[in-house]
Amino acid sequence: MEATSYIALSRQSGLKRQLDVVANNLANMNTSGFKGEKMMFVEHLTKSVGGHRPISEKITYVRDIATVRDFSKGPLESTGNPLDLGVAGEGFFTIKTDLGDRYTRNGRFQLDQDGQLVNQQGFPVMAEGGQPIFFAPGDTNITVSQDGTISTENGELGKVSLVKFNNEQVLRPGAGGLFSIDRPRIDNAIEGDGDDDINGLFAQVERPNIKQGALEGSNVMPIIEMSKMIAVHRAYDSVKSLVEREDDRMLQMVRTMAKVG
Repeated sequence: MEATSYIALSRQSGLKRQLDVVANNLANMNTSGFKGEKMMFVEHLTKSVGGHRPISEKITYVRDIATVRDFSKGPLESTGNPLDLGVAGEGFFTIKTDLGDRYTRNGRFQLDQDGQLVNQQGFPVMAEGGQPIFFAPGDTNITVSQDGTISTENGELGKVSLVKFNNEQVLRPGAGGLFSIDRPRIDNAIEGDGDDDINGLFAQVERPNIKQGALEGSNVMPIIEMSKMIAVHRAYDSVKSLVEREDDRMLQMVRTMAKVG
């Protein structure tokens, strides 16, 4: 009974966390630049008493070890807004926040009261060289070329910073669709320590492919995620039935033994 209960509990715990991941994916299916997640599981085979052969490949303890983010590109959606920038190729925009640099694929930008290019949360969008981008009151006709160069009728204002990561799994999601660098994962990405670690994780994209007047949509596929949710619910109910049948079996065994005694 203990082995059955532990196996069922491990399965239900994993399914609950998987359901949370699927629900979060569905909740952000219309969020610009959102990247879906999926679970990673590991199985531990139960071995028979006094032997070395597994009882069955299907009788295993299930343990979820991590969530992995899918960084595949989402579809580009035209908006007509000249300050909306979609990344058609690789790379992340650099956003300067109070907690340091953050990175995003969500290019829904705007101008603040000082004429500075900012994201939806009001944080500055960085140009190459780590400088913010400002527009003068008379700047109109804003154009952004494919390589990220921003121009108006008064000339060029700068080039949007677009960086790529050697290992995108070092990025940790945060509020507002912004990613930060997960320090504990750095050692698995490159060798070394200190600021050199950060510098070695990413580089400027050599050939940016930015589309003005467009946004990258979420890469979540709603139909697939809904199918996953249904499958998780069915699996959870199946495990619940297994536990109930095992409880009934144990109860019957106790009653039988009581009668014999």
